Amino acid sequence: MAINIPTGDGSGEEQLNSTINTTPLVDVMLVMLIIFLITIPVITHTVPVSLPKDWNIPTQTKPENITIAVDSDCNVYWNGGRVDTDSNPRALLDLMESVAVKKPQPEIHIRGDREARYECIGRVVFQAQQAQIAKVGFITEPPPRG
Repeated sequence: MAINIPTGDGSGEEQLNSTINTTPLVDVMLVMLIIFLITIPVITHTVPVSLPKDWNIPTQTKPENITIAVDSDCNVYWNGGRVDTDSNPRALLDLMESVAVKKPQPEIHIRGDREARYECIGRVVFQAQQAQIAKVGFITEPPPRG
């Protein structure tokens, strides 16, 4: 609180105190600090789980694995051959269903172009799910070392 101090000249006029009262500011900042100190441990509380370690495992290409490539124009390629999904939207699904019945079931490896829309890759994954393919993997390139 600021107080007005009367001058000793006897004129009866008081001088105004023109300094900023920082006491309310400090009070608000201390309250905010206490709130943050109390809430931060609650926010960062997580369930303790043992996460797997990350390492790069080279893909073992087996002859029975199927590679599906999706280019930036959403064209789909089955082991290097283009699948005409424009005229027959079920063409890729039919191919996947034909290999889904094999024992052991081959893995599907999806190679998506960096510029391909997510919808194009998602459509391939969805069709693999519809065909009941058990193993679907994504092929990427490792980042350059530097």
